[in-house]
Amino acid sequence: MKFLKKIAGCIIICLLLNSQAKTQTVNNTPLRLAVAGITHGHVPWILGRKGKTDVTLVGIYEPNKELSQRYAKQYNLSLDLFYTDLNKMLDAVKPEAVVAFGSIYAHLAAVEACAPRGIHVMVEKPLALSNDHAKRMAELAKRFNIYLLTNYETSWYPTTEKTYQLVSDSNYVGNLKKVVFHHGHQGPQEIGVNTEFFNWLTDPVENGGGALTDFGCYGANIITYLMKGEDPVSVTAVTQHFKPAIYPKVDDEATIIVTYPNTQCIIQASWNWPFGRKDMEVYGDKGYVITVDNNNMRMKNDERQREQAVRITTKDIPVYTDPFSYFADVIRGKIKVPQNGLYSLENNVKAVRILDAARESARTGRAVVFKK
Repeated sequence: MKFLKKIAGCIIICLLLNSQAKTQTVNNTPLRLAVAGITHGHVPWILGRKGKTDVTLVGIYEPNKELSQRYAKQYNLSLDLFYTDLNKMLDAVKPEAVVAFGSIYAHLAAVEACAPRGIHVMVEKPLALSNDHAKRMAELAKRFNIYLLTNYETSWYPTTEKTYQLVSDSNYVGNLKKVVFHHGHQGPQEIGVNTEFFNWLTDPVENGGGALTDFGCYGANIITYLMKGEDPVSVTAVTQHFKPAIYPKVDDEATIIVTYPNTQCIIQASWNWPFGRKDMEVYGDKGYVITVDNNNMRMKNDERQREQAVRITTKDIPVYTDPFSYFADVIRGKIKVPQNGLYSLENNVKAVRILDAARESARTGRAVVFKK
């Protein structure tokens, strides 16, 4: 009898180990990824992605056939990958996940198509055109239990994560008092974006605004991260048209003030910088941190000492520098999205609320109280 029990025990252990091995094999298979829209200027990040096996591109939705042919030739892609109907593509190629590279307005349609099919979605920043769109997308994501992430370039920056660590460590920065963001470039036309991207980027319906949407979202995303999801008290914004001949329908300059009970945030979003920039200044009552770019920052928390110039790399702060690898590892269960983290749904719903309030403030000339 004891002998039989031992045999039964061995069989159970072998079955468990075999099951675990199968699970690990499944979890390490390449993620079946499709693309919804290719009019965004950042779409080469996925179309030209080579040398990695964590993701397999299985389909591309784009109604503009000329654009599809152009990209197919440029990136040596089979035209069989391309579809002009999003729902038909999803049903034909059955992706596990979709990345949206169309207009901001189109993000909602992508989630409406993907969520009921159980397909995870990652959109380019910002999450949504408006608060109404964001709430609808979040409701769908929760109802159908999918991941809905938002990708920002600054989420890949080691300096962004290092700043968060220093802010969280009250011994260095102290109590957070003021954060100033500088995001933008010379302007879409000035930097030479393609026609398809320019057309919707400068359309108030497809993009929801100009520089305010395009670059105000970075500050809204990061301040929500630094404040650990705390609601602002109010949002005040001013927008201007410095170049109405080029951008007649949308703002090209925006300043947004986001107030918290004990902290003030100033977001300077512009299509008028002399050169591209994505940097921030973070001040506490004990010290400050200034990020220059993705790897370089300046720090000081002792009045008697000189400011320190520090270089931070992924060896110091192991952040993902590839959003598609991040997306794949989240879906495979290898990592978890932190609550109110930079990619997270909670963070980005709140970031869209900040942008919505900023547009309303700029329109009315009054501060908008951030209602609970």
